[in-house]
Amino acid sequence: MQNPLKEQVWPPAPVNEIVRHSMRRRSLSVAAVEHLTPHTLRITLTGPDLADFTSASPDDHIKIFLPGADGVEVRRDYTPRRYSREATTLVLDFVTHQTGPAITWARAARVGTRLDIGGPKGSRVIAGTVAQWLLVGDETALPAIARRVEELPAHATVTTIVAVSGLEDEQSMTTAARHDAHWVHRPMAQADQAQALVAALGEVSIPPGTFVWVGAEAHVARTVRQYLLQERCVPVQWMKVAGYWIMGQENASVRDMADF
Repeated sequence: MQNPLKEQVWPPAPVNEIVRHSMRRRSLSVAAVEHLTPHTLRITLTGPDLADFTSASPDDHIKIFLPGADGVEVRRDYTPRRYSREATTLVLDFVTHQTGPAITWARAARVGTRLDIGGPKGSRVIAGTVAQWLLVGDETALPAIARRVEELPAHATVTTIVAVSGLEDEQSMTTAARHDAHWVHRPMAQADQAQALVAALGEVSIPPGTFVWVGAEAHVARTVRQYLLQERCVPVQWMKVAGYWIMGQENASVRDMADF
């Protein structure tokens, strides 16, 4: 039977522009540590090196430089949750469900603790008018999702569907846009299973002209992408899907789900 959604006419997709930034290493110190939720640590960094910091897109990534278990420096990707040029502060959120050098550092961080960062190397900016957004993800994508929601203008409409461990891990978002928030609760042990997110997607409308952004565990992100393409007939040009991490693999991600 023909899917009636295939008959929908979508407008021309917005352009994804890549904005390059000058790269240098910045040495910062911890200004504040907050237990945002039972499984999220929010760390505010500060320092003169932030004076010319630039992050042009909510899903940017910076590198943080950390001591590894064998003393060799390691790097991890994190999303700039919030940056204030006036206050010279940069906020990073750390999901503490799992282990690794970044979580070990975050749990031990105190005011005055040092951290070096680099980047972002570039920003992928969605240029043009997008009146409606659908943002889908899990705990690891919440910094990018929440930042996008909070930065949207009053004329925009945004729906978010986010999978977290439970009610206590939900986060509030303040925005001028019209925001419809949906939360999916599942144990972290099932974070590589997409059924709950796909079921939640089935309950929301995706009219033509909706830009869909997805960030989650790689197998989940791939399944969501296939559902959006095959069942909801969202043109690939109207979505951006990334595997932020891979269950069972340390420091692994898939930036382009078409190759996964």
